[in-house]
Amino acid sequence: MPIKYPFEQLPEAGAAQEVAEGVRWVRMPLPFALDHINLWLIRDGSLWTAVDTGVALDNVKDCWRQLLPVYPLARQIVTHCHPDHLGLSGWLESEVGAPLWITQGEYLSAQMVCEQIGSYGLPAMLALFRSHGLDEERAAALEQRGNAYKRVLSGIPATYQRLFDGTRILIGEHEWRVIAGYGHSPEHAALHCADLNVLISGDMLLPRITTNVSAVASNPDGNPLGLFLDSISRSKELPRDTLVLPSHGKPFRGLHARIDALEKHHQARLEDLLAAIRQPSTANELMPVLFTRPLTDAHQVMFAMGETIAHLNYLEHSQRVDCIDENGIKRFVKLH
Repeated sequence: MPIKYPFEQLPEAGAAQEVAEGVRWVRMPLPFALDHINLWLIRDGSLWTAVDTGVALDNVKDCWRQLLPVYPLARQIVTHCHPDHLGLSGWLESEVGAPLWITQGEYLSAQMVCEQIGSYGLPAMLALFRSHGLDEERAAALEQRGNAYKRVLSGIPATYQRLFDGTRILIGEHEWRVIAGYGHSPEHAALHCADLNVLISGDMLLPRITTNVSAVASNPDGNPLGLFLDSISRSKELPRDTLVLPSHGKPFRGLHARIDALEKHHQARLEDLLAAIRQPSTANELMPVLFTRPLTDAHQVMFAMGETIAHLNYLEHSQRVDCIDENGIKRFVKLH
């Protein structure tokens, strides 16, 4: 089944559009190159459950102030810890008493990054990137950003309801099942409702762009791309005509076709990297292979560097490249 978009019209800021029985689509602005995030409201008896929150900026709060009188919240479910998803969780809890539901991996990671603890802090990320050859000009630009994560967070609720893979949540008349995913974030929670044939996919499945999959300083030699590909492959167990509600882009049908396209995309990028390794090379030197357009700001460099390392780690785990350390700088050499 090819990808199809059943809803051409976008919801206006501060409004909600029905996409399935008892499910509303909300679109909030973002101050990045990716300029929006989709949030979801699910009817929960006389109240509503929100899925994700938006970033902690005044214009996003204004949108919520228009929505909350019409859609009073019983709770908020946050798919993962990135600030466009978790950013207003503290504010929503304090404003309307909506408790936070989230996986433990995402909750604890948010706390660690917010407070810049150990290998979750900016110095550790810079050390990782420098060890992979990042030049000092770009490293300095990243350093000047400081704790950009905390600036778009309204605080993290002091308590949470823990979600697990397979957790079943009754929201109104329908049961939703948590599907944990890995690679994009520590323990991402998508939500599937078999009754409605709907998957709230968060950032794990996007219709047009590819989800960022980055290596992180707390697990520098890990294989996040392998985890991501394994995670999305499991979603092929769901029906082909599932209505997918992504965090960015339009709702779509054609779940299996999109997974196939993402798998092919990453395999092609891996082959491109292999072809480019003619001599021992750093991730910084290989980054233009994956990112051919100019990287115009430190935010883009952070994503690009992390994703390049993740692809090279995948190749190393697959025993197609080896990583050698030369005076503290990591270089990759092709094995086959």
